[in-house]
Amino acid sequence: MSHPNAPLTPEGRRRLAVLIVEDGWTIRRAAERFQVSPATASKWATRYRAGAPLTDRSSRPRRCPNRLSLRRERRIIALRFTRQWGPHRISYHLGIPRSTVGRVLARYNMPRLDTVDQATGLPVRKPAPIRYEKTIPGELVHVDTKKLARSPDGGGHRKLGVAGRKNNGYGTKGHGYAYLHHAVDDHSRLAYSEILTDERKETAAAFWQRANAFFADAGITVQAVMTDNGACYRSRLFKTTLGDGIKHRFTKPYRPQTNGKVERFNRTLAQEWAYADTYYSDEARAATYANWLHYYNHHRPHTGIGGLTPADRVHNLTGNYN
Repeated sequence: MSHPNAPLTPEGRRRLAVLIVEDGWTIRRAAERFQVSPATASKWATRYRAGAPLTDRSSRPRRCPNRLSLRRERRIIALRFTRQWGPHRISYHLGIPRSTVGRVLARYNMPRLDTVDQATGLPVRKPAPIRYEKTIPGELVHVDTKKLARSPDGGGHRKLGVAGRKNNGYGTKGHGYAYLHHAVDDHSRLAYSEILTDERKETAAAFWQRANAFFADAGITVQAVMTDNGACYRSRLFKTTLGDGIKHRFTKPYRPQTNGKVERFNRTLAQEWAYADTYYSDEARAATYANWLHYYNHHRPHTGIGGLTPADRVHNLTGNYN
């Protein structure tokens, strides 16, 4: 394909060469006629005389004196296939730069290690992840808990580094955990969350009662709840609290992706609230949680719902639409 700014197409090159070779025009005159340099006109005339095609040639060099030998390339591919090593380990084993190993693997279209069968080394087809979204608010609510390490007085090591460990007693005793209970609506991503002291069945059941009241105030009727297989959610008390009108669905064991929307909420709060600032006590961090939740529900655009906020998908959410 010709460069978009090229003055000559292949047909234009042929006409230029014909004027010079067959009609006897001088190179300079033909170049002025087609508004190109004499060197360009001479090039296409020479190729026309030789019967060569008047299309662009590849810019790839004809020879690469520094390229690895075929034997070395085959050695790299053999190590990848038989031992399933990555570029770094192959580089160390053969004494070849890691970037060179990576280029060889790419040249031979070697699949990523996470997409090959561990027994045979052959690529396997992975099923595409199924992403679903309910059509109305309340059709499904994801419920989960997250253990969050309490911030010690004076600040934690994530912000203060080694100094935070030494000054705040790390290594002698732990500071315990806070248990964040979440309920996230699948369709709107509207979230209700509380910081509690444990994840026992009584705590989980009482939390759901308050969460259900929150969704009801927003005009959302919860039809189903999805939880993991934790003991507090499998208890008879939690089932009784849900009642007969709400279906209880469980995630597959060891598959947190099934409850992915609340897992993503956990990641968001860790990045944008829990560890986003330096808190000099756990109480100081907890005091900012309600404001952050309001920001998440009313002001933070969510890429999973096209840049909208959860409030945009819940038309009568308290504090947004009255």
